[in-house]
Amino acid sequence: MTLPTSPAVRPTHLALLAALLIFLSVAAAWLCPGGSCGTTALDQAGLAWMSQFRSPWADRLMTAVTWLGSLYVLLPTALALGAWQASRGDSGRRWQALFVPAALLGASAIVHALKLAVARPRPGLFEPLVTMPIDPSFPSAHTMQACAFAAACLLQRRQRAGAWGWAVVAVFVAVIGASRIYLQVHFPTDVLAGAAVALVWVVVLRRVWPPAQAAQ
Repeated sequence: MTLPTSPAVRPTHLALLAALLIFLSVAAAWLCPGGSCGTTALDQAGLAWMSQFRSPWADRLMTAVTWLGSLYVLLPTALALGAWQASRGDSGRRWQALFVPAALLGASAIVHALKLAVARPRPGLFEPLVTMPIDPSFPSAHTMQACAFAAACLLQRRQRAGAWGWAVVAVFVAVIGASRIYLQVHFPTDVLAGAAVALVWVVVLRRVWPPAQAAQ
């Protein structure tokens, strides 16, 4: 019995990673020039616009929705999905069952490393509707984890991901990202960066992940 072999790392994979590093460097320099983080016009407008929709029912809805991006919800879901997939097939399928948990945990590790590197303070323009997290703001961990989880679930399928599948991923991530802005715990640029980094991470991971194949 042999495990699936991993595809070779191609120049396109390295190009994606290089583009990601450039994007993060430019974003960090723009948001925190000289190490002093400010609030962009986009962030001010986004936070102010979201604050207009506050209401008791919307507060409760967004407080509940935002949990869908938490590791407390996503990790058990990913592990349960992986266990179910592993129980259904050969060693190749069992290896594939690790893809979604690996994508999620990798995204979580990356986002928290970026938070420490950029060290952007949390928003303070409006009163937050939940307890303000103590870790730095950039990028949004909830958004990045949700995007990594949803994209990994889609790319793991043997069928080619279609427009409708990506539309579902986009709506799922947008709702969670919007909840973070609505609750005033993240800037819009935190959310956008989290989604972008997650997509690149999952696409590259999928390209180098061993393909599903029957045990020999």
